[in-house]
Amino acid sequence: MAHTIPESDWKLLGKLRPLALERMCQRVLDEIGAIAAEPKSSHERYLEIYALTRKHDNEIADGFNDVRRSTAYLGLAAMRSLKLISDEEFSGFSKETQDVLKFMLG
Repeated sequence: MAHTIPESDWKLLGKLRPLALERMCQRVLDEIGAIAAEPKSSHERYLEIYALTRKHDNEIADGFNDVRRSTAYLGLAAMRSLKLISDEEFSGFSKETQDVLKFMLG
């Protein structure tokens, strides 16, 4: 049986997850805006935006899809590696969860 996240950390993750997703989406939109403003052809900009969106779709999937307690550490690790959860927010998790994430992220 896989090790699951403690209940209190699961609840905290439930509160932070929408904030982290909003941060990620805003980051992607900012990057798209910068690409759209570049002095390149429309097609070149479209191709860059398409590639960027595909890359970020995979990152979003890793952090935010398939939300279950049994996969919470994986999602939290993805969010943390993308710097979507601040150090201050991360400090609200139990020492156990912090240790698991530090191990996972090296």
